[in-house]
Amino acid sequence: MGQRSWVRAVKCQLLAASLFIMLLGLSVSILSIVTYCGKHFTVIKDASLEKSSYYRIFHSVVFYTGICVSIILTVASLLSIVATVRELESGMAAGFFCFAVVFCASIQATYWTITNSAVVEDAMMDVYDFVYEDVRRNTSSTRREELRIIHKTFLCCGKRSPFGEKSNIENEVCQSEKMESANEDCLQEIQRFLKKHMEFVSILMTIMVFLMVYGMILTSFLWYFIHFKNSLDRKGKYILAKQ
Repeated sequence: MGQRSWVRAVKCQLLAASLFIMLLGLSVSILSIVTYCGKHFTVIKDASLEKSSYYRIFHSVVFYTGICVSIILTVASLLSIVATVRELESGMAAGFFCFAVVFCASIQATYWTITNSAVVEDAMMDVYDFVYEDVRRNTSSTRREELRIIHKTFLCCGKRSPFGEKSNIENEVCQSEKMESANEDCLQEIQRFLKKHMEFVSILMTIMVFLMVYGMILTSFLWYFIHFKNSLDRKGKYILAKQ
């Protein structure tokens, strides 16, 4: 009776964890879409040239990786639910494999985030520097419009001088009343925005790692129980068949 109670409790926990993992997969897909289609990221992508390849590659890789991870999370949660309800040994093994894959991907993504967040930040600020300097060197209306859109998106206005003076560029592309109140340095605003975004990503990755470890432990326990139960059933049928 005690063993059955333990198994029932583990099943309930795995079903609840599978539902949370499904919601996590949805959250990862939403975060990937926001990162790919969000206005703060797209304005920088649109302003970057083909030679600014690092940011463009990062922009695409993050989206496709996030979508793949969300699909694997959804499949793993569905496999766990079906395997738990029907006590499928193969389903538990497949669910454990999916959890292990996402766990390894989460560890790798967390390491990449820690070691390369500054590189991504520099890439975005380099794009802004390029547009800003290009506007200062020539009178391209296209570049001026791109700079104006960046200022409007990040609610900032050019680069602040140590003496608090504005250059002609700030006077030209920050003329509206709304933009006049946004006196923050754009490089600082980009840095602040990325910091907030990466904090949210770090929280999501921490939850993902915890749920993957928890899911692997639960699926391992249930796989062992189902395997032991199936072995006893096969042995019992074999004995009955011999009789």
